[in-house]
Amino acid sequence: MAKPNPSAATDKTYKLTRDAAPLSYMLPVRNSRRFPLLWYDEKNNVNRALRYAVNQKSPFEDEQDGNAIIEPVIFEDGLLFVPRTSPALQEFLFYHPMNGTIFVEVNQAQDAEKELQMMNEEIDAVSEARKLNLDQLETVARVLFGKDVSNISTPELRRDVIIFAKKNPKLFMNSLSNPELEMQSKVQSFFDKKLIQIRGNGKEVWFNTPTNKKKMLGVPFGDDPKVMALSYLQSDEGLDYLKMLENCLSSAD
Repeated sequence: MAKPNPSAATDKTYKLTRDAAPLSYMLPVRNSRRFPLLWYDEKNNVNRALRYAVNQKSPFEDEQDGNAIIEPVIFEDGLLFVPRTSPALQEFLFYHPMNGTIFVEVNQAQDAEKELQMMNEEIDAVSEARKLNLDQLETVARVLFGKDVSNISTPELRRDVIIFAKKNPKLFMNSLSNPELEMQSKVQSFFDKKLIQIRGNGKEVWFNTPTNKKKMLGVPFGDDPKVMALSYLQSDEGLDYLKMLENCLSSAD
């Protein structure tokens, strides 16, 4: 790890990586058994103890004199501003073992790039959602929401799909590129129309067509009945039953 360049000194801001930062967070500033603050010096093959002292030029104890004045380092509302006139503190934070885990330096350009990427993903997802025809809308909605969409109006359906795409752009786009999307939607339709049913407290899946009331399969503990039904109907054994269910679904429509 390269040492910070003093000639490129600038004001720096640091932020806690926690989603919900406390109002005040005190960073460990000296090496101790409870909070080991050590930096491994590869050149000399030694661990060097860190200590922040406001009256010292170096953040390393072995380069400080005996008159070190220890001061707390406190994040307020998750943020810590360190001006370029405090190079010792900036260097201490650079070497601090919690750098990258508990706190990070704010990089406005990098943050803006990430935010722009997220905005573009959101725009692309919403754009794709708006292009879907009614059949595609119903297919996507059945898979994403896992419910019967036959009684939902087209405007409601499109609104719900667009809202989902905006909030979950990656998941939405992945669902569009999933080759099993149509099959998943079809199986959901079988459940919606009660052509197949889950019984026995979720432990069994049964056919429920006019000509077939037999048990399809048993569901092992912890498995999803709908996923099991999907797998079965895609198997060699289940293909004939799939055609039967498709015919029943067409008749029901």
